Amino acid sequence: MVSDELWSLIEPLLPVPGPKLKPGRPRVPDRQALCGILFVLHTGIQWEYLPQEMGFGSGMTCWRRLEAWNQACVWDQLHVLLLAKLRAARQIDWSRAVIDSSHVRAARRGPKGGPSPVDRARPGSKHHVLVDGQGIPLAVSLTGGNRNDVTQLIPLLKKTPSVPGLVGRPRKRPDTLLGDRGYDHDKYRRLAWAMGIKPVIAQRGVPHGSGLGVHRWVVERTIAWLHGFRRLRIRWERRDDIHEAFLGLATCLITHRHVQRLC
Repeated sequence: MVSDELWSLIEPLLPVPGPKLKPGRPRVPDRQALCGILFVLHTGIQWEYLPQEMGFGSGMTCWRRLEAWNQACVWDQLHVLLLAKLRAARQIDWSRAVIDSSHVRAARRGPKGGPSPVDRARPGSKHHVLVDGQGIPLAVSLTGGNRNDVTQLIPLLKKTPSVPGLVGRPRKRPDTLLGDRGYDHDKYRRLAWAMGIKPVIAQRGVPHGSGLGVHRWVVERTIAWLHGFRRLRIRWERRDDIHEAFLGLATCLITHRHVQRLC
């Protein structure tokens, strides 16, 4: 499940394990543990039901490895590395970025969860996604299901990493930001302008047919790709950092597909 090309990018980013303090079974290799994490991400299976005969190690081993790698910011570093490859090939469309969000039901109450206004106040969370003009994910975040979309506009723009890859300063800001009516607020338009980004956002109270759908569909496609990973369709984790780890890993996998296709 982990190609040699992808593993060659991930392996140097993994933290060096500490010395073994107690005798016992040998440590499960990192590549096998990563395969187990990907198996859970793709299938949505519970950790305790991870098939032992596949050689991934126990579900708890894979869970601990995912937690440690997330704390070491492995997925953030991998995402920047993949974006740098795309920028070096001049395949990132900085002329515009598109923002949107999607609600997911939460099986358990926990941090960054809240009563969902679209699911009869049941616990839920939101995945907020910012992509470039062709759907390459630039930044993702997790909030409670009751958070307004517009509140994440500036945080997502600030979360976009500085992407190297060409001679000169790294690129961080798109020229234009596209959004639907959920982001219609004068305050956030002014904040976007202050960052040097032109906001092009549909307005409430006007007939449909703004024309933004010609460009906005790429973010909806990327969200569909994210939810193609079954573990992200429902938030099973009580801890928000573990769900964010899955979200970051899925973002890297989608970006890697673009690298394979465009570079």
